[in-house]
Formats: sequence, C-alpha cells, structure tokens
Amino acid sequence: MTLTIDRLSLHADGVARTATGSVHVAMALPGEVVEGEIIDGRIAQPRIITPSPERVKPPCPHYRACGGCLLQHASDGFVAGWKAEVVRSALAGRGITAQITAVETSPLQSRRRATFSGRRTKKGTLVGFHARASDTVVEVPGCLILRPELMAALPALNEAAALGASRKGEIGFALTLSEAGVEVAAKGGKEIDAALFEALAGLAHRHDLARLSWGSETIAARRPARQSFGRARVTPPPGAFLQATAEGEAALVGFVRAAVGDAARVADLFAGCGTFALPLAAGAEVHAVEGEATMLAALDRGWRESQGLKRVTHETRDLFRRPLLPDELNRYDAIVIDPPRAGAEAQIREIAASELRTVAHVSCNPLTFARDAQILAEAGFRIDRMIVVDQFRWSDHVELAALFIRY
Repeated sequence: MTLTIDRLSLHADGVARTATGSVHVAMALPGEVVEGEIIDGRIAQPRIITPSPERVKPPCPHYRACGGCLLQHASDGFVAGWKAEVVRSALAGRGITAQITAVETSPLQSRRRATFSGRRTKKGTLVGFHARASDTVVEVPGCLILRPELMAALPALNEAAALGASRKGEIGFALTLSEAGVEVAAKGGKEIDAALFEALAGLAHRHDLARLSWGSETIAARRPARQSFGRARVTPPPGAFLQATAEGEAALVGFVRAAVGDAARVADLFAGCGTFALPLAAGAEVHAVEGEATMLAALDRGWRESQGLKRVTHETRDLFRRPLLPDELNRYDAIVIDPPRAGAEAQIREIAASELRTVAHVSCNPLTFARDAQILAEAGFRIDRMIVVDQFRWSDHVELAALFIRY
C-alpha cells in the first residue's frame, strides 16, 4: 500500500491515515510518500517513494539495527522543532498555551551515562543496546552519542558478562562518567560468591574503573565517583540518577536558578543527590526532599564538605504518598520540583492549594507535565517562560523546564 505520512507519533514513528484507521510507519517523516506491507497496523520496512526535504543520511552505521536512536534520518532542525511541538501539543490538549524560548540540544559524544545489556553466547559475550522493539542485543562500536570514556569501558563489560552472566539471563550495566573515571553498576548477574567477588575486583583494577557494584554490593571503590553540583562535590550512591549530559544539566540548572531569582528560602522536591539544591544554596537556604535516603546522605555530605554555601536541610519523604502540605509549603519563597516520568499530581495539588507564587518545574514527560500544569493553571498559575532540553539526541525522549508564576 502507498501512504502519505501526516505526522509523527510520540514514539517518533510516522503516522498515516487510511480508511480503516492509522498506520504507523517506522523511520518515516511527515509529508513523505511511502510504500510497504501493513502488518498489525505497522509498516516496519517502508520504501520511501517521495522523501521529505528534512530527510538526511543517518550518520551511524548501526542506525537501522540499534534501538538507541530513532530520528537520525531527520535534520537537527526538524528534531528540535518536533520535540518543541510535542510539548506545545501536550499543553494545548489541556487548554494551555505557552511560548518555548529555546531548545537546548546536547552535542554529539556528550552522554555521560548509559545502560548497556550484556549476555553470554555460544561464541563468547555480547554487549550493546537493544534492537528496535526487540530483546536482541546489538553491538555499537563507535557510538556517536556516548562520551568516549564510556565506549572505552566496553571491554570491561564484556569481561564482566563472561564472569557473571548466566546463559539465559541478561545483565544491565549502568555506566556513569564521574570526575574520577567510569563507574559501573551491574544488575541481573549471578549471585556474588568469594570467587566472583575476587574476579570482579581484579577486573575493576585492570580496567581502571572508579567504582564497580554488583547488585546491591560494592565490589570496588578505587576512587570517589564524584560529581560537581555548583560548588559542591558529591559522591552519589552506585547507579544513582544523574542528568544525562553536562550540557543538559547546565541548561536546566541555569534555568532554575534564574527562575527562583532572589528567593531566600527554596524547597527542592524530588531533589536526588542535589543537582538543583546545591547550586541554589549559593544564594538561598534550601530544603531538599527526596524518597531515597542514600541520595540525601550523599547530598548532605557534599554540602558539609563545601565552602560558601547557605544552609541546606533535607528530609526523606515519599512525595507520592506524603506530599508536602500547604502549611509546609508556605514557609518557602519558591519551589523547585523535578519528578520522575509519572509526574507529581498529588504534590502539585498541594502546591495549588498553598500560597506559593513561584514554581520552577522540570519534567521528563510532556504528558504528565501538561496534566500537572493544568492543575496549577486552574489555581491561578501561568507559565512565564519555558525551555526544551534535548539530552537524548535522536530519541523520542523530551525534557523541559518551566517557570510558573501566580499573579
């Protein structure tokens, strides 16, 4: 069947309309005429009859097999515009109009964290990313997205898979580039015994890993795996959340700092290890709230070992089940909130019921952000300014930061 692509889905597939419904077309762009066999509402391997002027040659040789990137066939300008439109459309669906002032796209070879999959095979080991919509693992030598330091750690992952993967299982290797080098947090491998512990410790030494953990156990901590958050240096727990690129983090932190302005007292909700709380402490007293106690312990140590920061307090609290209530929120001049993909509906409702006037909202999911934005809008908040941050280049992942003001 021959079809014309109308738009992209939220997962970056082309979407065409037919008499019987929508058809999703892999690696197609709006306006293109494509041809192919429809199976279960999809064309997986389309032939492009009329290409879009925004179509470019994918620069990575692994593009068709690897599922890590979805939009290498589109120009950079198109990708940035599409990600901004995803945010605008999500808000429009909730009756909200807002201007996006910038799209901040991280450069190539800037991703400082990634999760690889590792397996044992009949011929040895296989370490890479999953293929598109598949459990198949694809090796990706020369990946254009990741920092070279992470790519240099692949031999260590292959060796770790040979030591600790079962023939039927798969190991997830979460790699993070710290100031001290690469750290690896492995999940899903064999249970640790004395022999495996010794072998993995030797691996960490030979490959000069800063830190290696296996499940919940730290095998080697050869150097503190520190990250800098403003003036503070923090050693997060193994595998802890970190913004994907230094450039993306800088864009988000810069936006948040400008958003809170000269606020004297700030609450940072879903604070993690202090990505926002510690830079903000250069000018404000900050109360950091997070559900994971180990992250807050790392934040607290980083603050105590720093010079020139104002007071930072912290509280371990599940903000989904026990959001801060209006009388607690009213103690602060501004709120920073950076929830996971599910958003923060319960906490947002309490913010709406409070007397707060300034909220800096960071989000990694435009749909839940729009839901929460509607709650704030109904309470009198308006989006004053907003940016899109693309740390996951060529993917369907969209991040943003918005300043809400209640006039």
